[in-house]
Amino acid sequence: MSIPHEIDPRAAGDPRNRYVSDEQFYRSDRPADSVLPEDRPRGGTAPAPLRHRGAWSTFLLIVCIFLLIAAGIALFP
Repeated sequence: MSIPHEIDPRAAGDPRNRYVSDEQFYRSDRPADSVLPEDRPRGGTAPAPLRHRGAWSTFLLIVCIFLLIAAGIALFP
């Protein structure tokens, strides 16, 4: 049986050396319930449709600018 992670074979018999497996190493700092809830769940309800709230105000602004230009042309020919 080969020693994992290319550890010096002369140190394998030393009782002070303790080599943990990959599963033990990565599990050591995790809590017991390591599954976290999703912060952005997939699926579910459809998103609300987008509303363009500024459409009327933009239209009125363009009309006012057009009327100012028309009044300027009419008053100062």
